[in-house]
Amino acid sequence: MAEFRMPSLGADMDEGTILEWLVKTGDEVHKGDIVAVVDTAKAAVEVECFASGVIGDILIQPGQTVPVGTLLAMINPAGEAAPPPRAVVPATAAPPPPAPAPAPARGRAAAAVAPAPSPVIRHLARELGVDLGKLHGTGPGGKVTHADVEAAAAARKRLRVSPLARRLAAELGVDLTVVTGTGSGGAIRADDVRRAAAAAGTAPVRAAPEAAERQAAPPPAVAAQPAGRLETEQAAERQAAMRRAIGNLMARSKREIPHYYLSTTIDLEPAVQWLRNRNRDLPVPSRIVPAALLLKAAALAAREVPQMNGFWKDDHFVAAQHVHLGVAISLRDAGMVAPAIHDADTLPVTDLMACLRDLVTRARTGRLRGSEMTDPTITVTNLGDRGVETVFGVIYPPQVALAGFGKVTSAPCAVGGLLGVRSQVTATLAADHRASDGYTGARYLEAVTRLLQKPEKL
Repeated sequence: MAEFRMPSLGADMDEGTILEWLVKTGDEVHKGDIVAVVDTAKAAVEVECFASGVIGDILIQPGQTVPVGTLLAMINPAGEAAPPPRAVVPATAAPPPPAPAPAPARGRAAAAVAPAPSPVIRHLARELGVDLGKLHGTGPGGKVTHADVEAAAAARKRLRVSPLARRLAAELGVDLTVVTGTGSGGAIRADDVRRAAAAAGTAPVRAAPEAAERQAAPPPAVAAQPAGRLETEQAAERQAAMRRAIGNLMARSKREIPHYYLSTTIDLEPAVQWLRNRNRDLPVPSRIVPAALLLKAAALAAREVPQMNGFWKDDHFVAAQHVHLGVAISLRDAGMVAPAIHDADTLPVTDLMACLRDLVTRARTGRLRGSEMTDPTITVTNLGDRGVETVFGVIYPPQVALAGFGKVTSAPCAVGGLLGVRSQVTATLAADHRASDGYTGARYLEAVTRLLQKPEKL
């Protein structure tokens, strides 16, 4: 029997709130399956299961906030899951369905035999608003697959819904497909869901549609203002909590880590020229931006200079076995997170670009995974898109280094004895003096510079 506890999803996390369980007692899970959504001070994070087996008792219910390390649920070994009473309950309720099975309805019979969708598939269906009961699986034995859910979602209109609105709709039982969004580009906001819930609550009482419209309109309008204020207050509280979490972590970093800083200016002209030529052959959505090359060079340099890639634990440096590149991402509510791109040093630049786009999208929609928040071995921050030319970062403990890149600029410089205007970028390094010294840090920046001179080999 294994214990599933509230994980630490970053050095700045002390507690978390269970937003949603994606499994229930009796469900079979495998290591790596997403089983719950946890709200932290920074973002909502999808938490993976750390063991395989069958979900036993779920001890913490949605809405409860508990400290890191609190026991959330029990996971029974797969072979021993059937005997407990909770596992037997579904079996005793199973006999009724076989009765209609012999009936002519083939669809029902097939559905009864089809394997139950996995927790990951159920979670994906919830996110995309797909009714699994109406799907015919194309997998073995009629099992519903990832592709089945995505195809069903593509067949219907894609809704733009804020995470808060989606959560509220689930609580109030509102069908998002009939809600009119008033946000940017028709996005559905929490206020839209509240108005739809209020209208649905009053509609059955009205006799005439015209009267219903006239009489139902005022209550939502009256309720909209306090609801809007409540949402604003909640957003302000969340932002304040996020700033506290970031502030506490950065204060700890500056208090405990003896930082040293280095910087260098890198000739980026070869990389910029290569990008122009490469992007001519790529469709617009797949084109590569300079940030992808900078991230790849930072990851490869971390592999070359392993003293920058690892953790300071128990008063000594522990080198990481892989390069999981943390990427600092700004959130829409002014906070930031730094999830990891796993094995970034092994990814082709095009794949790294796709991973970066995906990570930014999920970070800003509250769909990060627990492993992405806990795995970074070195972090990169890039403020070039904000016009900043030089950035000196603060190390995320227990990491020992943070690389920074600024805006790509055009500046006069001498190359081969000739003066010309070339693309340049300022690269910086903040490193932990307990784990390395200035010479080692200089080797890291030297490696980044060298790698960017031959972008075709990245």
